[in-house]
Amino acid sequence: MKILVTGAKGFVGKNLCAQLNNIKEGKARCYGDVQVDAVYEYDIDSKPEDLDVFCKDCDFVFNLAGVNRPQNQEEFMQGNFGFASTLLDTLKKHDNRCPVMLSSSQQASLTGRFGNSEYGRSKKAGEDLFLNYSKETGAKVLVYRFPNLFGKWCRPNYNSAVATFCNAFANDLPYTVNDPSVELELLYIDDLVDEMIACLKGEEHRCEFDGLEVIPTTDDTDSTDKNDSEKNPSNPSNPCSKKGRYCYCPVTHKITLGEIVELLKSFAEQPKTLMIPEIPANSFAKKLYSTYLSYLPKEKVAFPLKMNVDDRGSFTELVHTLNCGQVSINISKPGITKGQHWHNTKWEFFIVVSGHGLIQERKLGTDEIIEFEVSGDNIQCVHMLPGYTHNIINLSDTENLVTVMYCNEIFDPNKPDTYFEKI
Repeated sequence: MKILVTGAKGFVGKNLCAQLNNIKEGKARCYGDVQVDAVYEYDIDSKPEDLDVFCKDCDFVFNLAGVNRPQNQEEFMQGNFGFASTLLDTLKKHDNRCPVMLSSSQQASLTGRFGNSEYGRSKKAGEDLFLNYSKETGAKVLVYRFPNLFGKWCRPNYNSAVATFCNAFANDLPYTVNDPSVELELLYIDDLVDEMIACLKGEEHRCEFDGLEVIPTTDDTDSTDKNDSEKNPSNPSNPCSKKGRYCYCPVTHKITLGEIVELLKSFAEQPKTLMIPEIPANSFAKKLYSTYLSYLPKEKVAFPLKMNVDDRGSFTELVHTLNCGQVSINISKPGITKGQHWHNTKWEFFIVVSGHGLIQERKLGTDEIIEFEVSGDNIQCVHMLPGYTHNIINLSDTENLVTVMYCNEIFDPNKPDTYFEKI
């Protein structure tokens, strides 16, 4: 499949092209049988004749080109409607009826706060143009009204509040939140890209819109009123008539500006606190954290850790978590024994990653010792059991013993739950 992406240098375009090229080069194998043979990247600085060549040859078009911040209002219609016309006319010139996707916006609803939006009018005009093109040619058209987008490579201080806030926290810049209670609907760039690749497989999510509300539809149902010809295009040549005229990404997140800022504050503090915030799979927090990290300047990419050093070696805490304890790294010099203590409730994993050592554990009140010879050449995880005094001995005369240690709770100096007892 040969794919044309217009607006290829924009935020969505860069992310989409990167993943399409990953598929083409065999680096991304998680999309099933999608085959990408070529990615034609077209942007404002491309040659017009390139568009002609690409439109003749392509099997699918992602039209992401558009104007967000023009010098004057007239440029909205020129950039968002004018180029769309040129694109479709070029496809028609070559009788290329391949599927075409259009990147539109919630503002095209022209409802609520978007009722007088020039940008929204230009996007709505583009939508109507594409839908009429589908009726005229029978080509499959996929019109997406995207909500607010966020993710890596999004330009700050432009049209994304999330990008602006992430950049501010990452670079210690001032920021303003006029109303923390304002709620945004946000779409993460990886979720958007996954939906775009679903389009290539004919697995897009179809819908109608009631203002800003998405009304999902299926192949077998039509959510519109059959007496309303505007809402229900019944032209049999329109391949989208039974599936909903529009498309949508099913995974979005609704969150307030205040909640976004509080999360970013916790992310910015992580190098000091070592605390990793809760970032469950597919959560907004996980996606925001990845986005925030992409804005870090070079001087913040690395940060120092506090090493507790003595004549035996060192002990350094690496990561704290809210509910799952901490991870540390312990370095023991040759011949050194560390530990010689036990815990009531606390438990640990010892994972030797370099060197040669011996771990010993003895249940209190007994003489039986269990031993584990450990080495970085055969990495294994050893439980430090509650109620067992334990130690770790560096058996080497020349090499340090390096051990990753996980503990199920963060160390509390006021209640250390650690009691000296020799093996």
